Formats: sequence, C-alpha cells, structure tokens
Amino acid sequence: MTNNEKIPFLDLITPHAELKDELNAAFLEALKTAGFIGGPAVEGLEREFAAFCNARFCVGVGSGTDALRFALAAAGVKPGDSVITVPNTFIATSEAISQVGALPEFVDVEERTSTMDPERLEVFLTTSCEQDPTTGQLTSKRSGRPVTAIIPVHLYGHPADMDPILELAERYRLIVIEDACQAHGAEYFSARTNRWMKAGSMGKAAAFSFYPGKNLGACGEAGAITTNDEEIARKCRMLRDHGQAKKYYHDVEGYNGRLDAIQAALLRIKLNHLPEWNAQRRDKAQVYDNLLADLGDSIMVPLVSIWAKAVYHLYVIRVEDRDDLIAKLAADNIGTGIHYPIPLHLQVAYKHLGYKEGDFPVSERLAREIVSLPMFPNLTNEQQLRVYEALKRIFAERVSREVPSGAFAS
Repeated sequence: MTNNEKIPFLDLITPHAELKDELNAAFLEALKTAGFIGGPAVEGLEREFAAFCNARFCVGVGSGTDALRFALAAAGVKPGDSVITVPNTFIATSEAISQVGALPEFVDVEERTSTMDPERLEVFLTTSCEQDPTTGQLTSKRSGRPVTAIIPVHLYGHPADMDPILELAERYRLIVIEDACQAHGAEYFSARTNRWMKAGSMGKAAAFSFYPGKNLGACGEAGAITTNDEEIARKCRMLRDHGQAKKYYHDVEGYNGRLDAIQAALLRIKLNHLPEWNAQRRDKAQVYDNLLADLGDSIMVPLVSIWAKAVYHLYVIRVEDRDDLIAKLAADNIGTGIHYPIPLHLQVAYKHLGYKEGDFPVSERLAREIVSLPMFPNLTNEQQLRVYEALKRIFAERVSREVPSGAFAS
C-alpha cells in the first residue's frame, strides 16, 4: 500500500473475492434447480439465523424496512396508534411505523451510547402520556393517540439498554420491537435474567437488515424478523407473501416482501464467517481506541457499556468542526461517513409532526459532531495508523491556529 492509496470507508470487494468459489457455487446451484423464491435456501437461512440470534423463529423478508413493518403489524400495532422511537436513527425505523398507519413519537438518546435513553423514556411515559385508570391504556398528550409500542434501536452495533426499557414496557403494557438492523451478533447482559442475550432475542420481535454494508450483508436487498412468538412468525410469513396462508388462499391483505433464494444462499455462506468478522471488527476498534487515546480531548471515541458486547457496524467518533475534518481526511484519501447528519424530527419528511430544533438536544448535538471512520474486518493496522496520523496532524494544525493566552498583552 502506497502512502496515498485510498482507504475506503467500507470494503465490500475483498470479502467477496475471498468467498468467490463458495458464492459462485451457491449461485450455480440456484440456476441448476431454478429455485429462486423460497425453498431450502430460505428455510436454511431462517433456521440458522434464528439459532445465531438465540431466537425460536426467523422469517426472511425483502429488506430491513419490510422486517420492521411486518414485525409491527404482526405484533398488533394498528392504524391510529403511536409508537415511540428515537430521532437518532435511519428513517426506515420511523417509515415502518408510518407504513402500518401509526405515528412515530420520539424520545432522546443517551449521550455516550447514542441509543434510547431509558430515563427519558420513563419521563415521556409518565409526563407526556395519560393512563386510563380502568384499562391501563396510555394515550399521548401530544398526539391524542394510544401508545402501543416502543422501538429501541441498537445503533452502530451497540445494543440499547434493554432491561429498563422492557421493564417500562411491561409496566405500561407496551410492545417492544428491536431495531437490530445494525447489530448482527451484538450482545446485552440482562441483569433481569442474569445472562448475556443476543440482539434479536429480547423484544416481542426484532428486525434485521442484510443491506450489503451490514456486518452480515447480502449482495442486494434482504432482511429478517426474529421472534420467540410462534404466532408473530406465522403472521409475518403471511404478510411477506400477499397474506397467503397457502397458495391463493389469502387470510389478509399482505405485501410482496419475500426473501429470494439466491440472497438467502449467499447469506448462509457469509453467516458462517460472521463470528470471525465481528471479532475482527472488535480488534480494529481496540486498535483505534489505543491510537486515538493519544489525541486527548480533541476527540471522543465510542463507549462500550459494561453490559454490552458491541459488534462495531460503525466506528463513530465525535469532534468539533466535523465538516472541516471530513474534508481534510478526504484530501488525504481517507473515506468517512456521517450516520446521521439530520435527526428524524428535523427532516422535511416529518415537518408535519411539528417538532422543532431544541426538542431533542442530544440527538441534535450528535448530528453535528459524529464522524464514522473506516471500519471493516480486513482493515489493516497500517491503514488505521494512517487514519490516526492524519487525525493527529489535523488537530495539531487546529491548535497551532489558536491564539496563545496573553499573546496580545502589552
């Protein structure tokens, strides 16, 4: 590698080159059998991914958005309901809520984990909602709608703090659907059960995305729902396939949200490598942590809570003057990303919800400060050292431009 060779934000070429023979064989098998929809490949992935997540059931679908939408509908969220989630996430989380006819309402995130803040959730449930003394039903004062569900987002590969969220959900009879689209293999230590639990095994159901850049990525669009509830799994299977209980017998109106067999076959191959890839991501994160500690207060590195085993879908730092930093790293041929630059409550698409700047200060501050550094399993130590050296030089230049204290004294 030359000193100016491009360091990509994400490398999707190398792992596919390494697995070329296995992937080609799976593709050729699909051509030979003409089994393109459903069948053994999809059923095999569902069985194996359910086991990977320590869940009883898995339902393969066309995308992570499908997974969220079908999980909500199957769990009982109805048109006219309100569902609580966070503004610091990709819009698919809130789109799925809207697409089942419900309304997204937001609570802010924790400062260091960037995931749903259980304390703010409790404040919302106790002060921004009213509870019917007879039925126990919560109603949002803001929207006037019944609050029926919570979607905590396991962000960047770090799980949300699930114990207090689940306790609040039980207290107020709310459904919990995990958005695990960035958390394949992440774990959470539950003090309630005194054991480590996989993302995708804690809520009523969970949604995963297999978008190509995920820790477990397809070669196109794909997703899955995991659940321990057999009835939810049954309903999700119908929803993904036009509401069919069996061919041409439609119990409900559904969607075309099936997972195709070629993607399932490719994902089965990659799933065998996922534990190793996640371990490599943790190793890369530790290298970053050690290198960037030298930069002191100029940078905030990701926090992994004591109750979490993160899988580092992204390695997200926080800095001042983020856009200047990104431009200078780009000039050094170092790729970066921003996840996400505008919190959902300030998106044009949600202007009609009536939120304003200042409503969710932590999410808004994160949106101004976050930068995602290159992170992928085959990232080399040399590449990480180059990233560190570039950051060190940029911050040194910033310090040199500052006027020393007392420089203008007579």
